[in-house]
Amino acid sequence: MSKLRVGILGATGMVGQRFISLLENHPWFEVTTLAASPRSAGKTYEEAVGNRWKMTKPMPEAVKSMIVKNVNEVEAVASEVDFVFSAVDMTKDEIKAIEEAYAKTETPVVSNNSAHRWTPDVPMVIPEVNPEHFEVIASQRKRLGTKRGFIAVKPNCSIQSYTPALNALKEYGPKVVVATTYQAISGAGKNFADWPEMIDNVIPFIGGEEEKSEQEPLRIWGKVLDGEIIKAEAPFITTQCIRVPVTDGHTAAVFVSFEKKPEKEEIIKAWTEYKGLPQELNLPSAPKQFIKYFEEDNRPQAALDRDYENGMGICMGRLREDTVYDYKFVGLSHNTVRGAAGGAVLNAELLKALGYIEAKEN
Repeated sequence: MSKLRVGILGATGMVGQRFISLLENHPWFEVTTLAASPRSAGKTYEEAVGNRWKMTKPMPEAVKSMIVKNVNEVEAVASEVDFVFSAVDMTKDEIKAIEEAYAKTETPVVSNNSAHRWTPDVPMVIPEVNPEHFEVIASQRKRLGTKRGFIAVKPNCSIQSYTPALNALKEYGPKVVVATTYQAISGAGKNFADWPEMIDNVIPFIGGEEEKSEQEPLRIWGKVLDGEIIKAEAPFITTQCIRVPVTDGHTAAVFVSFEKKPEKEEIIKAWTEYKGLPQELNLPSAPKQFIKYFEEDNRPQAALDRDYENGMGICMGRLREDTVYDYKFVGLSHNTVRGAAGGAVLNAELLKALGYIEAKEN
């Protein structure tokens, strides 16, 4: 099978770098085009990134000498690829416009950005949770006037540490959720060298994050109706989001009450046996076991457990009954793998498997 040609929009930033790192030697996709801001355009990728390579793995040889294109030259970039991943750093309105411009060139856009997460006919998908939302692509294509082109997005990074765990328990009717997330600095696209103020520090505010954390799960649990996604009305979710001095890995402390309270053993069984379409289809980036439960009181830990299933799995622990709510537990997910680039790659794999992404005809 010949590989699909992939472009990365916003290739020099941290999420763009993560895409490049994850796609090295990918069985289905090959990075053939890198695009970034006009100041990076015309340079080799190695020159454009300079000393800002933030991955632990070295920069892949295959991309070092690629000439970076101007992301604003939409037709030129789109002509060289079958689809693109978007991780551009622009204003929300600029991101909306440029992603639609790429889609209108008949180039599917799989986005890491938040700009289109509430566009009614744009699917926002965790592949194991709501793949049926890809159905709205047909309506989106009608609106955009495209045959191949569309936009699909992945949700906020912090909700990955608890939304799949709650989804596994939906038969019990989660009704109230209180979650506090402790979010790594890579969620801001930074490391400790960039952000020394975070050493020995906690910042109790991350702009826009609490609204996303409370509302996006409801869209994920919503229904497709007349070509749009109508968000769910329950459960009621309230959150606090806190930046902590951790390189990678978002942790969540969650309290939940149910319509029908399950036994602790039923919860753990539901988590550990949970499978979705990516596992059924054996997609290349899909974790074999999506959710892992730790019996130890001191797990999961970001440093020890964020790379579970190559960063694509989700770790749970400390499940116990609560005096105010039914249960409380702790979740952990890798924010730049499952929560960002890896989640988008898995979306693209599923979109390809379902026939939404295919090679362009030359």
